[in-house]
Amino acid sequence: MTTSLPGTGPNAGSTHRRVPVAVSAADPISREGAVGQLRRHPEIELREESAPGTVALLVEDALDEAALTRLRRFVRSEGARAVLVVASMRENELLDVVECGVAAIVWRHEATAERLVQAVLAASRGDGDLPADLLGRLIQQVGALHRGTAGRNGPPALGLTPREVDVLRLVSEGLDTGEIAGKLSYSERTVKNVMHGLTTRLHLRNRAHAVAFALREGYI
Repeated sequence: MTTSLPGTGPNAGSTHRRVPVAVSAADPISREGAVGQLRRHPEIELREESAPGTVALLVEDALDEAALTRLRRFVRSEGARAVLVVASMRENELLDVVECGVAAIVWRHEATAERLVQAVLAASRGDGDLPADLLGRLIQQVGALHRGTAGRNGPPALGLTPREVDVLRLVSEGLDTGEIAGKLSYSERTVKNVMHGLTTRLHLRNRAHAVAFALREGYI
């Protein structure tokens, strides 16, 4: 079971343009497997190299420093949006991955063609898509970090508005953009504008990073 952050609902496959995707893997068999899965879908345009506006799909067995370095390069140096397909992940690696700017994570044993396309489309929109168990672990980890700093004095240097807190609270519960709009009686455009505004202002890379920030600072 997976829990998708906004924009990854049942209609997520509909798109008016092809999404450029560059696949990277530690071995050629894994790369060709992912390429073969994606090639069957007309909404995907496969590229040899990542670039700004491209979704970089990285296939790994496990996360080591080399894998994290590749993720940082894709996102920070090449301007791509990253999707990580990984076999396993230790507790202390999850926040590292979010901080790298990864928009979506897919377990290798769940990496069907449909699941990969769902994650790629979510990343291309700037949304997040995390397995349900990882979302729960992310909330627990950041909550623990917040409790560890609860005694510090003074408000956070960068704050969230009540509207932003309301939206992020529902994002953390796994609701998509339409569901958040319905809950708060906003238009979907308003929800998207709220998310764009806070991620831009606070220099957050994606919605998962925004949830982590809000949890760390005690807003949700």
